[in-house]
Amino acid sequence: MILDVYRIDPWSPADRDDVLAFILAIQRGEFGIAITAEDQPDLGDVAGAYQAGGGEFWVARAGGEVAGTIAAIRIADDAVALRKMFVGAEHRGGSGLAARLMETLVEWARAEGVRTIYLGTTAVMSAAHRFYAKHGFARIDPAELPPSVPLMSVDSRFFVREL
Repeated sequence: MILDVYRIDPWSPADRDDVLAFILAIQRGEFGIAITAEDQPDLGDVAGAYQAGGGEFWVARAGGEVAGTIAAIRIADDAVALRKMFVGAEHRGGSGLAARLMETLVEWARAEGVRTIYLGTTAVMSAAHRFYAKHGFARIDPAELPPSVPLMSVDSRFFVREL
């Protein structure tokens, strides 16, 4: 699939149900992670959890369907936590969508004066770990995370990228 088929826009309330279903399908169906919508209240209030606090949430669509997501929560004037990076299985690999989502977040972060990006993910998402390393993230010990980084109970691998 070529990059031109993807449209990446900031989240809007009309995206709520599609994004929730998309993310849960990947978490639960594909990776077998025991997580529910209730465990992720940020997905029920994207405007409040991300946008109102100086962060952002982007939705990639292909042919009107959600193909990927990425988000940033502002945790300090110069730092964000990367959250909710998901790419549908059929859009992984050679499509370039994951890299384009990351570029979207990094360009926004630089324009917003962000100098550091943190993230937490699960142990089972080994392909994601390789992707993050390829895009300048280094694995860190959980003790190196600022206390303001929001953690999910399923997070067990942590990364940082300096811009």
